[in-house]
Amino acid sequence: MDILMKILQLILSLSILVLVHEFGHFFFARLFKIRVDKFYMFFNAYGSIVKFKKINGKWQIKWFAGNDKSTRKKLDENGAEVLDKKGRPQTELIPLDELPDSNWNKYSETTEWGIGWLPFGGYCKINGMIDESMDIEQMKQPPQQWEFRVKPAWQRLFVMIGGVMFNVILAILIYWGILFTWGDDYLANKDVRNGIHCSQLAKEIGFRNGDKIIKLDNDTVEKFDDIQLKIIRNRIKNVEIERNGEKMIIPIHDTCISKMLKYKRFITTRIRFFISGFSDNSTAQEAGIQKDDKVIAINSHNIEYLDEATPVLSENKSKTVDIKVVRNNDTLVFATAVSKDGQIGVIAYDSDIKSTHVSYGFFEALPAGICEGLKGIRDYIKDLGLIFSPKTKAYESVGSFIAIGNIFPSFWDWEKFWNLTALLSIMLAVINLLPIPALDGGHTVFILYEIIFRRKPSDKFLEYSQMVGMAILLGLMLFAVGNDIFNFVLK
Repeated sequence: MDILMKILQLILSLSILVLVHEFGHFFFARLFKIRVDKFYMFFNAYGSIVKFKKINGKWQIKWFAGNDKSTRKKLDENGAEVLDKKGRPQTELIPLDELPDSNWNKYSETTEWGIGWLPFGGYCKINGMIDESMDIEQMKQPPQQWEFRVKPAWQRLFVMIGGVMFNVILAILIYWGILFTWGDDYLANKDVRNGIHCSQLAKEIGFRNGDKIIKLDNDTVEKFDDIQLKIIRNRIKNVEIERNGEKMIIPIHDTCISKMLKYKRFITTRIRFFISGFSDNSTAQEAGIQKDDKVIAINSHNIEYLDEATPVLSENKSKTVDIKVVRNNDTLVFATAVSKDGQIGVIAYDSDIKSTHVSYGFFEALPAGICEGLKGIRDYIKDLGLIFSPKTKAYESVGSFIAIGNIFPSFWDWEKFWNLTALLSIMLAVINLLPIPALDGGHTVFILYEIIFRRKPSDKFLEYSQMVGMAILLGLMLFAVGNDIFNFVLK
């Protein structure tokens, strides 16, 4: 059930993102009077769930229809196949009146809308453009006024970056809605009064339980949860801390960055040992310990913080310990069994740790949403920089749909869903701007080349570059899937 919930959220999120992205291309194409042959949500290889089109002013709908073939082998006057110089059969476009459904196909000036059966992605097929459909036959025909290839370069540029623009706008609108509806909740770094609790890596670097983070290089940190991300993204060299009232500098070496990427929580907040609840079959609850009790000692060891209790319990696995607690100004002692895993079945909290909540009015939330969107773009560009840096080994964390789906919670939470959708929208926008053929960024580079040098790349060059780009993307996808298999299956 948990996996199903993650899959449903992933499909819904990607569907929204792809629809908005492709509509960005569609919007500018139609604005400049370029025909759009097809607009599909999901891929329709070998057929579609449904497709519809406006014919003679009326919408025609087809359910579970196959894809119409638009080309055939070219024959000479004697009915023999026409071969090219390399001996390969040549093809030609099938005349509209000879297609199986000529009434549907002859209205080529209207867009065919549809839903494919493969629930990832989607596409917008623009007339007169070499894209992932590799419709080369159309490019052999004489150019028409409604085709992409005959439009001015500046118009084609807007068509290509339209998807990215709409994804950025979508992210900003989502952040606007989130901040207006839920506001912003975070733990301020200044409110972490008890300092940090260190992971094993943090201790190896030089941090200690109770340290207070003051600055990263020369910058203060407002939100505690941003500390790990800022160290990684900004490749922080020095962290200023306060330990026992004295300020110190902890150096961060490049090798530490790659290790931090593998830690979900490099540091956490240090909490005092108050009981907030119990797990099933809790030995502490069976012994008589109650909610809101404060643990102050285990056997002869004085305990103030939860991290001080962990090693004591580990030393007494499968044994019974005396746990001293304070309850309503009374000091009580309970003989409590410790499991073979060193657990007593309690959930701890600290009333000193309180989050900060910031509320936004409808109009106040808009500039805050814009700032959040722009920050997301900057952060993701830095993340890509880490991936392309061999020292950080961030490429080992690159994931496919499996990793993306795993970031969604196993329960439905609209705030988290929209936050993740906004993040993925920014990721989709930035990735599509990479100068790789077959991505929007690759097409954009060719158009900018044309604008600067006043010379358009040949159709053959664009065709080959499209194939190279698709091969690169396929290779990256296989690499990402391989990472997922290693991280989620083999590890």
